[in-house]
Amino acid sequence: MTVVPPADVHRVGCVGAGVIGGGWVAHFLARGLDVVAYDPAPDAEDRLHRFVDAAWPALDHLGLADGASPDRLTTAPTLPDAVAEVQFVQESAPERLDIKLDLLADIDAAAPAGVVIGSSTSGYGMTEMAARCATPERLVVGHPFNPPYLIPLVEVVGGKRTSADAVAWASEFYRAVGKFVITMDREVPGFIANRLQEALWREALHMVADGDATVRQIDDAMTQGPGLRWAFMGPCLTFHLAGGEGGMAHMLDHFGPSLQAPWTRLTAPELTTELRDRMVSGCEEEAAGRTIADLVAERDRGVLAVLDALAGRDGHGPRS
Repeated sequence: MTVVPPADVHRVGCVGAGVIGGGWVAHFLARGLDVVAYDPAPDAEDRLHRFVDAAWPALDHLGLADGASPDRLTTAPTLPDAVAEVQFVQESAPERLDIKLDLLADIDAAAPAGVVIGSSTSGYGMTEMAARCATPERLVVGHPFNPPYLIPLVEVVGGKRTSADAVAWASEFYRAVGKFVITMDREVPGFIANRLQEALWREALHMVADGDATVRQIDDAMTQGPGLRWAFMGPCLTFHLAGGEGGMAHMLDHFGPSLQAPWTRLTAPELTTELRDRMVSGCEEEAAGRTIADLVAERDRGVLAVLDALAGRDGHGPRS
């Protein structure tokens, strides 16, 4: 379907240069690619260069590809200019279906024939997003996690009209640029990781709303508890170990009845003004004067430490 093999891509287009789009730009640059970026915001170019500069020390720590440089970034004045001569396109527009519908159709009309187009959407399916595209067979979801320049995961899935070749090509391309790829068998709203993350988030909101826990207690419970284990193995394997020598079977037989206990409330609570204000003030209290830039730097150092700890361990390199 495509002219260039995934491993031979050297020039990509990034449409949307916010937090996610900027993260993709930084990642692609660090892998030695030329990047052409487009964002209609008036301050997008300056903001994007500041973003890349801030991310570069972490990327340098991880290891840069030969020829990697922020100087390989160019910004385009129009969308057609951004995608006219690229070999892959990553769309990272705001998470609004009306925007995605029009933008992906415009990218599809402007990008060279056969070039695969990936969307960073965090919840929409490609079937609905590609409804206005002339060649929907080349559009796939390539859902990253924030920040894309540090978190390895990308979930790849096509829509009903996406070709299997496009899904396979995109999966191989993301692997070639150092990502850990999960190629999903079918579309699921929110994909895999976001659905799991959303369940935890909703329960956290319920606990704050009902006065069961504070924002700080919830974050501490995760960072000092299961979050430490989840950096090395997921909840399924963690519960498998909880069963001792009997494994998951013993765990389910022993703890299965507790699944009927009212421990969680997966329906979302009403986001009242009071709950919103409590979440905001709780985060400000926990930040204790640290700015967003301070917290981003702290987060990046923490992720790097975890990645360093995982480096070289069997089974933790990029794979499908």
